[in-house]
Amino acid sequence: MLVKFALIGLLGIGAQWIAWRTGKPAIALMLIAGVLAGPVTGLIDPQRDFGALQQPIIKLAVAVILFEGGLSLNFRDLRHAGPAVLRLVVIGVPVGLVLGTAAAFYGAGLPLGISALFGGILVVTGPTVIGPMLRSLRVPARVRDTLKWEGIVNDPIGALLAVAIYAYITYIGPDRSAIAIGLDVAAATLIAGAIGVGLGFGLTTAFRRAYIPEYLKAPTVLVAVIAGFVAADLIKHETGLITVTLMGVVMGNRQTQSTAALKHFKEDLAVLLISGVFVILSATLQWEVVERFQARFLIFLFLLLFVVRPLTVIASLAFSKMPWRERLFVAWIAPRGVVAIAVTSLFALRLEDFGMKDADALVPLVFGVVVATIFAHGFSAGWVARRLGIDKGKGEGVLLVGANAFTTALGGALQKMGLTVMIADTAKFALRAARKQSLDVHQGDILDEVTQDTLDMQQFQHVIAATDNDSYNSLVCADLGPEVGQDKLTQTGVDETRLSRRRARMLLEGGETVDELQVRVAAGWAFGRTRITSVFPYEAYRARLAPEAEPVAVMKPDRRLLLFSTTQRPVVEPGDTMLTFAPPEPV
Repeated sequence: MLVKFALIGLLGIGAQWIAWRTGKPAIALMLIAGVLAGPVTGLIDPQRDFGALQQPIIKLAVAVILFEGGLSLNFRDLRHAGPAVLRLVVIGVPVGLVLGTAAAFYGAGLPLGISALFGGILVVTGPTVIGPMLRSLRVPARVRDTLKWEGIVNDPIGALLAVAIYAYITYIGPDRSAIAIGLDVAAATLIAGAIGVGLGFGLTTAFRRAYIPEYLKAPTVLVAVIAGFVAADLIKHETGLITVTLMGVVMGNRQTQSTAALKHFKEDLAVLLISGVFVILSATLQWEVVERFQARFLIFLFLLLFVVRPLTVIASLAFSKMPWRERLFVAWIAPRGVVAIAVTSLFALRLEDFGMKDADALVPLVFGVVVATIFAHGFSAGWVARRLGIDKGKGEGVLLVGANAFTTALGGALQKMGLTVMIADTAKFALRAARKQSLDVHQGDILDEVTQDTLDMQQFQHVIAATDNDSYNSLVCADLGPEVGQDKLTQTGVDETRLSRRRARMLLEGGETVDELQVRVAAGWAFGRTRITSVFPYEAYRARLAPEAEPVAVMKPDRRLLLFSTTQRPVVEPGDTMLTFAPPEPV
């Protein structure tokens, strides 16, 4: 079993890495990896390898994933996306349920009861898929926040709809009542919600009052998530999803000194769990299941992709303030993931045991939905965003933290190379020189959470911390590292007499401090550009460079900017453009 766990982790994380290197949808690659390891080669057979532990493993993983999703939901995001999210929940869920039921009944030919149950499940848009997909796109914040909130909020709603419909269609007795079943599910939901809110408030209060030591906070939260999920699930199946989601939302919006560290821990854990769960679930797909996939199911998939989702979103967002281009994009994006497969598989087994006709069609059908939506939406999302004109393009900008003579001169030079430059500083007066050069400026502390929420960090390919405070520069790089990636962070050199610990790579081969760089600017040093060609190669450029001058960066033909640092020397080729910081020529 240990070998299987290691193999699942290797395949999942390997697929994520390949997706990062190639820009392909991570979920699609994990799906392929699971199919290759499962039905194709037989290396992994979850039923054989894990037996009765398979379902609990998946359910607990989904609980942690949804908690992490709730933890990432910030009420500030609802300033622009709030009305759209509310409409997609209040209007979209019932419309999606009705249309999904009709598609399953008329398209897939399923009985009405099973069609309604499947339609209820399919109101979900998996956050396990939306997250990795949005990570590779640069779309407006309103679109991103709408899709993120919809995915996380609708997941437990879809599961609860399935619970209610299952209870109704399997109830045996003379007094079957939709109202009574609805009230029963509603009561269980309220209890589950109360458990989640209570745990969220309790833990954040305990953290604020230092009742729990720092090293026990992350383990305590993880245990509380599992315990809360199990407790609610004992009351009624699938209500635990409500518990963990609300618990995450409460903890994410009741800030403590440990919130940032907990978010980073949960994000790392969620990436690992998503990788593992997708490999396991796709490995469960057997050839017998594939053979049960019938031609009529293709009609259902067509209706789901091109009728159900578009009509649901159009009806929900009609007369809203969201621009029509953004509405069309949201109407197209609705991939399904872990929750859809896990919940459908669970109810398929129960319905088969109950003797319900065509219940065995649910498993191949849900896998068809997941595969179709992941590939259709995952591979087309970028293309659709570009066609609709809402794609902001690849982040090519540079953020300079700290307004001073050096950063203003550097920003001006980068702007002349065609790059977008922004200088951030807390002092309005310090930004005057940058404004005079028509550089974008941001007044505020870059470490402030509100600033990070309002500033799209994906627009920057580099963040250079160059304030006159070495410790603050290091703190900026340490704080932004998990969000933007350490490879995008650089700081000016540090004064070793004041700071011995380095947080990021240091700008320039000599690693000069910002004070030394400002002295050089005052002495007449300036930035210059040099085109590298086959006639004038990099070696000739270095030979003609003044002894004191330093190469700062090289810009590739695709507008990638590679910085020179104390530890890195980019490869320079013909067609590249060098940026040099050099002293004035002697008179």
